[in-house]
Amino acid sequence: MATLQVTWRKSAIGYRQDQKDTIKKLGLRRLNQTVQIADTPAHRGMVDKVSHLVEVVEGDPR
Repeated sequence: MATLQVTWRKSAIGYRQDQKDTIKKLGLRRLNQTVQIADTPAHRGMVDKVSHLVEVVEGDPR
């Protein structure tokens, strides 16, 4: 299954609460943290919503 590597790059301070909640739902807890999530339409939508705060790499970083 394909994966996305999502890294939180910019603070969510000053942004709406729903964007902060989306960061949490992606499993990110602190700046510069990286998580791998399944590449599903739901996750793509979440990443698109906070694309200005995160960096995304498709596939495994091998």
